[in-house]
Amino acid sequence: MAEEIENITRIHLDGKEFILIGTAHVSKQSAEQVKQVIESERPDSVCVELDKQRYQSIMDGNKWREMDIFKVIKDKKASLLLMNLAISSFQKRMAAQFGINPGQEMIQGIESAKELGAELVLADRNIQVTFSRIWHGVGFIGKAKLLMSIIFSVFSNESISEEELEKMKNQDMLGSMLNEFTEHFPKLKVPLIDERDQYLAQKIKDAKGQKIVAVLGAAHVPGIKEEIKKEHDLARLSQIPPKSKAPKMIGWAIPILILAVIAYTFIANPTAGAQQTISWILWNGSFSALGTLIAFGHPLAIVTAFIAAPITSLNPLIAAGWFAGFVQAYFRRPSVKDFETLSTDVFSIKGFWDNKVSRILLVVTLANLGSTIGTVVGGADVVRLFLENL
Repeated sequence: MAEEIENITRIHLDGKEFILIGTAHVSKQSAEQVKQVIESERPDSVCVELDKQRYQSIMDGNKWREMDIFKVIKDKKASLLLMNLAISSFQKRMAAQFGINPGQEMIQGIESAKELGAELVLADRNIQVTFSRIWHGVGFIGKAKLLMSIIFSVFSNESISEEELEKMKNQDMLGSMLNEFTEHFPKLKVPLIDERDQYLAQKIKDAKGQKIVAVLGAAHVPGIKEEIKKEHDLARLSQIPPKSKAPKMIGWAIPILILAVIAYTFIANPTAGAQQTISWILWNGSFSALGTLIAFGHPLAIVTAFIAAPITSLNPLIAAGWFAGFVQAYFRRPSVKDFETLSTDVFSIKGFWDNKVSRILLVVTLANLGSTIGTVVGGADVVRLFLENL
């Protein structure tokens, strides 16, 4: 049985009472309503639409800002940092334009639960699992568009219209960020909304006590009302889909072909084979090093790009820009404070070049671009020498 009154849905199920607060992530009134409901209802558990990583990002904000990129990369948190940067840039624009602090209702839910002594339940699915499942379902073109969508959200300084703001008040935060993208890829609704409805519903149902308050984005309430009546396998919903083997096979086929051509030429004409090898090294290394130089990379990053490119071009699992960027990060190590100012720094030439993060991104991008050009030119020259010596 469910009853709704002003964004509040009460569900009685299996001897428990579930109170769902359908909040607007960009509304000042939502945080006040969360506080009032928790104080008046005094629940045994409070569920919030956060996963462990986003919760830690909120609670350890200062620690996160002091973290350096070298450690972030080493701990394999680069993708999470990119998403946090995108969300942060998105939120800062709203805060500046409308005086709104998105997510304040979740913070209020955490604080009210602690004040009451209620069990705090982080009810949302891990954000990296969600994006992995999104990534798996969009194909190559979709992946390119998704990356562009994320990058655009980081560097965009466009104003948000009042109409867009009103629409966002009834959306999930992640959904509102990717709204335009989901219009072109309707299948994304499954991992972004439907699966999370199931996950959230199960976590809410499993919460301790007889009375549970759940602080949720309004977009999730209709789905959770239905899904909470069912049983869901959290382990299945948390699985990361296996990667397709086709791109890997294609990625390996090209370098194997180039190596085979060089090897055959060496057997037929060692002098021509040596010329092919030198050509491959010089074209790949030089273009990648030139890209790093254009980015005003550290001298050792330039040398690294030259050495790495001829090798990484033959291995689809690695890229010259990663090594050049790693060296750049080591000698010009930024803190996450540089990430926080990135969205404003990139709007001026001085800020763009002074920000250590944007410099690393430029080194990585141009080193990889140079290596790609070098692979095309070097590969063509390898084929030319092969044909001349048939």
